[in-house]
Amino acid sequence: MGEQPPMTVWFDSQCPLCDREIAWLRRLDRQGAIRFVDAHDPAMTCPIDRREILSRFHAPKNGRLLSGAAAFAAMWRAIPRLKALGMLAGWPPLTPLFEAAYLVFLRIRPKLQRMFRRAERS
Repeated sequence: MGEQPPMTVWFDSQCPLCDREIAWLRRLDRQGAIRFVDAHDPAMTCPIDRREILSRFHAPKNGRLLSGAAAFAAMWRAIPRLKALGMLAGWPPLTPLFEAAYLVFLRIRPKLQRMFRRAERS
């Protein structure tokens, strides 16, 4: 039985929050289960429109492109230290709650990005 190819995750490298989170996830992903792809890389091929890739978090699973909380759950399950969180987030009764929290995050993301950028300049 061969090695499983890494899961691909597209991220927004121009978002200071995303950049920090991806750096943290890379440290946790000691087995190389995830291939992190900068959605701003002009050489990158997007499975869907680049603006859509940048607007929400995306990750593939079983031939489908997941987004939002479902994509986070799939990614977390690929990292042993986060697997329990991924199982919880992917459990059908709780998935809508994780998605609702993600939608709240998306609404406040621009403010958080501005705060992080100001803090980085200070």
